[in-house]
Amino acid sequence: MAEIIKVGIADWKLCNAPDTITTIGLGSCVGVVIYTLNDSFCGMLHIMLPSSKEIKNNSNRAKFADTGVEDMVAALEKKGMRRASMKAKIAGGAKMFQFSGKSELGTVGDRNVNCVKEKLKEYKIPIVSEDCGADFGRTISFDLSTRMLQVRCAGKPDKQI
Repeated sequence: MAEIIKVGIADWKLCNAPDTITTIGLGSCVGVVIYTLNDSFCGMLHIMLPSSKEIKNNSNRAKFADTGVEDMVAALEKKGMRRASMKAKIAGGAKMFQFSGKSELGTVGDRNVNCVKEKLKEYKIPIVSEDCGADFGRTISFDLSTRMLQVRCAGKPDKQI
């Protein structure tokens, strides 16, 4: 019987087929799925902030795009996944709040997406599809058997990317 693996906020997990993997609450946060076309496992990361270098209390490495991607890729490679075959799908990075003035809080979603993209580019992992930005939250689920990422948003039709 297949299970649903739940990834919390500022967390990452690996998933083996036939299980699916999901995370909820992607507002300005970004969900990152890394998989290959041949392996029967994948990983999902739910990042909150772009860079561990900007925060003093950065002990939870999964909270940040830079260190979270790094740690999950290392775990996937340790399990036998070849980096040259890795692909990514991403979702989230919304602008959830309107701020006046020069507050960086209003741009955290964009900065999260940009940092995820930079880290994946550094690792030469192509992003094959994405659903990022706008002003609404998302819940994502990845089905390893179909390699499809389902994106759910309140009041909007579901997407398969």
